[in-house]
Amino acid sequence: MTKLAFSLALLAGLTAHQAQSPDPASFPPSTVPLAQGLGYVDPLTLHAPRNFLNDFPTRQGELVTAVIEIPAGYCEKWEVKADGLMRWDIKDGKPRQVKYLGYPCNYGMLPRTRLGKELGGDGDPLDVLVLGPALPRGTVVAVRVLGTIRLVDAGERDDKLVAVVPGSPLDQAKSVSELESTYPGITTILRAWFENYKGKGALQCSGFGEPAVAEELVRAAESSFERR
Repeated sequence: MTKLAFSLALLAGLTAHQAQSPDPASFPPSTVPLAQGLGYVDPLTLHAPRNFLNDFPTRQGELVTAVIEIPAGYCEKWEVKADGLMRWDIKDGKPRQVKYLGYPCNYGMLPRTRLGKELGGDGDPLDVLVLGPALPRGTVVAVRVLGTIRLVDAGERDDKLVAVVPGSPLDQAKSVSELESTYPGITTILRAWFENYKGKGALQCSGFGEPAVAEELVRAAESSFERR
């Protein structure tokens, strides 16, 4: 995407967003740390030199690319939208704060992916949970996928990848089963958090998938993005 095309997309995205959102100036700025080189267009919109959805590759060799939207330990619900811009999600006219414990992992998405309706999803990019220390919002990092967590949200498939940064404290595990045996309790924490953070019973978890299941999901989400 050229700089001119990205600038036009940014302007168009902001115009559409502002038409359905409260005045950004009426809210205080976020205090969550940002990746180097990033800033804010306004308190509800992140400014970045590249489009998060379109301008990064899905894969980097045997690894995949994760864009961090929510650092571990925080409650602000930011998302990369369909136009590739990262914004604070709005709910009931206000920037959304998860009313629960902070996220137990870094939460993000894979560029150039989509969990489309034909896959039973909601049409959003494929989510990824990056385990380990908190990473600043807007970090783009190569991660190794260990598997998936299988979730259903309001009747829609909401499966997410489970991944680690190579060389990080949890890097000994090569799969979800190894994660559980090497670092007992992590999958239990993930399951309990996602089944309860929106309220008891709002999301259902049917377990975890191994790397082969994750690879199938990534391929399907890549294809769904190309068909959009």
